[in-house]
Amino acid sequence: MIELVGQWLIALKQAWQNLFIPANASHQHSHSDNSEHEKIWQTQWSDFLQHKVSFYRGLSTADKVCFEQRCILFLQTTRIEGSQYVEISDEDKLLVAASAIIPVWGFPDWHYFNIKAVVLLPARFNQQYQFGMPDSHISGMVGTGMMTGKMALSKPDLHRGFENDVDKQNVGIHEFVHLVDMADGQCDGFPERVTQFEYCAPWFDFVQYKINEVEEGRSNIDDYAATNNAEFFAVSSEYFFERPKMLKRKHPKLYEYLSHFYQQNLAELKADIAPKKNRPCPCGSGKKYKRCCLPRS
Repeated sequence: MIELVGQWLIALKQAWQNLFIPANASHQHSHSDNSEHEKIWQTQWSDFLQHKVSFYRGLSTADKVCFEQRCILFLQTTRIEGSQYVEISDEDKLLVAASAIIPVWGFPDWHYFNIKAVVLLPARFNQQYQFGMPDSHISGMVGTGMMTGKMALSKPDLHRGFENDVDKQNVGIHEFVHLVDMADGQCDGFPERVTQFEYCAPWFDFVQYKINEVEEGRSNIDDYAATNNAEFFAVSSEYFFERPKMLKRKHPKLYEYLSHFYQQNLAELKADIAPKKNRPCPCGSGKKYKRCCLPRS
């Protein structure tokens, strides 16, 4: 009996360890994954991601394949739908998938169980998902009520988030961060599914301190972060994924928290891959980096 209990405990421990694989673990995939990738993936999709998604550009060749495989899996389990006046392109689907994969890159086995569809609208919208109205100011929203399990995104804002990767704003990443936050059943600004509970109280104390800084005009974090704890987490996560080196320099403690939550040390990664000004731009345009994608700041 003791031996059986011991075997059961070992199996339970192994199952828990397999639930989330650390980010620095090798991204290994089975032969069937590779075959699926080879059958489905198109070369022009890689070119598009290389040009539009800076996170993808910074990955190794092997990790780019892993990123593509995870995009395929996400798109096989999540519908991308267009509202009235919106036709869905492959590029739309790739940007939605990239928005989903980037926040959970440190957790290769992550599955968004709390979303079934992403709906793209032709412009910003209001609480009733109406666009072209005086109060149509929303660029993205995770649905509730009849829209539970769905996310609504303004298609122009989705694309704008990847066209400008230095403004600390990406609505796709923002909304998927909310889903990571909600994975424990609450949208409260603390991603309990990806970290230890003992971080909870210190994190919320720290968040209140940082919100006070925003409200007093003593921070370069977007004002929307002061709305509540959940929005602070999402807004600061946009900052983390778009400008990690700046975040680490200006808000080192916040960077430390987010790096721990996401199991990603992006500031160091960005430093390693930062292209030289006179070298060809990594986006593949053929221009020098300084005349193409070099941030003006």
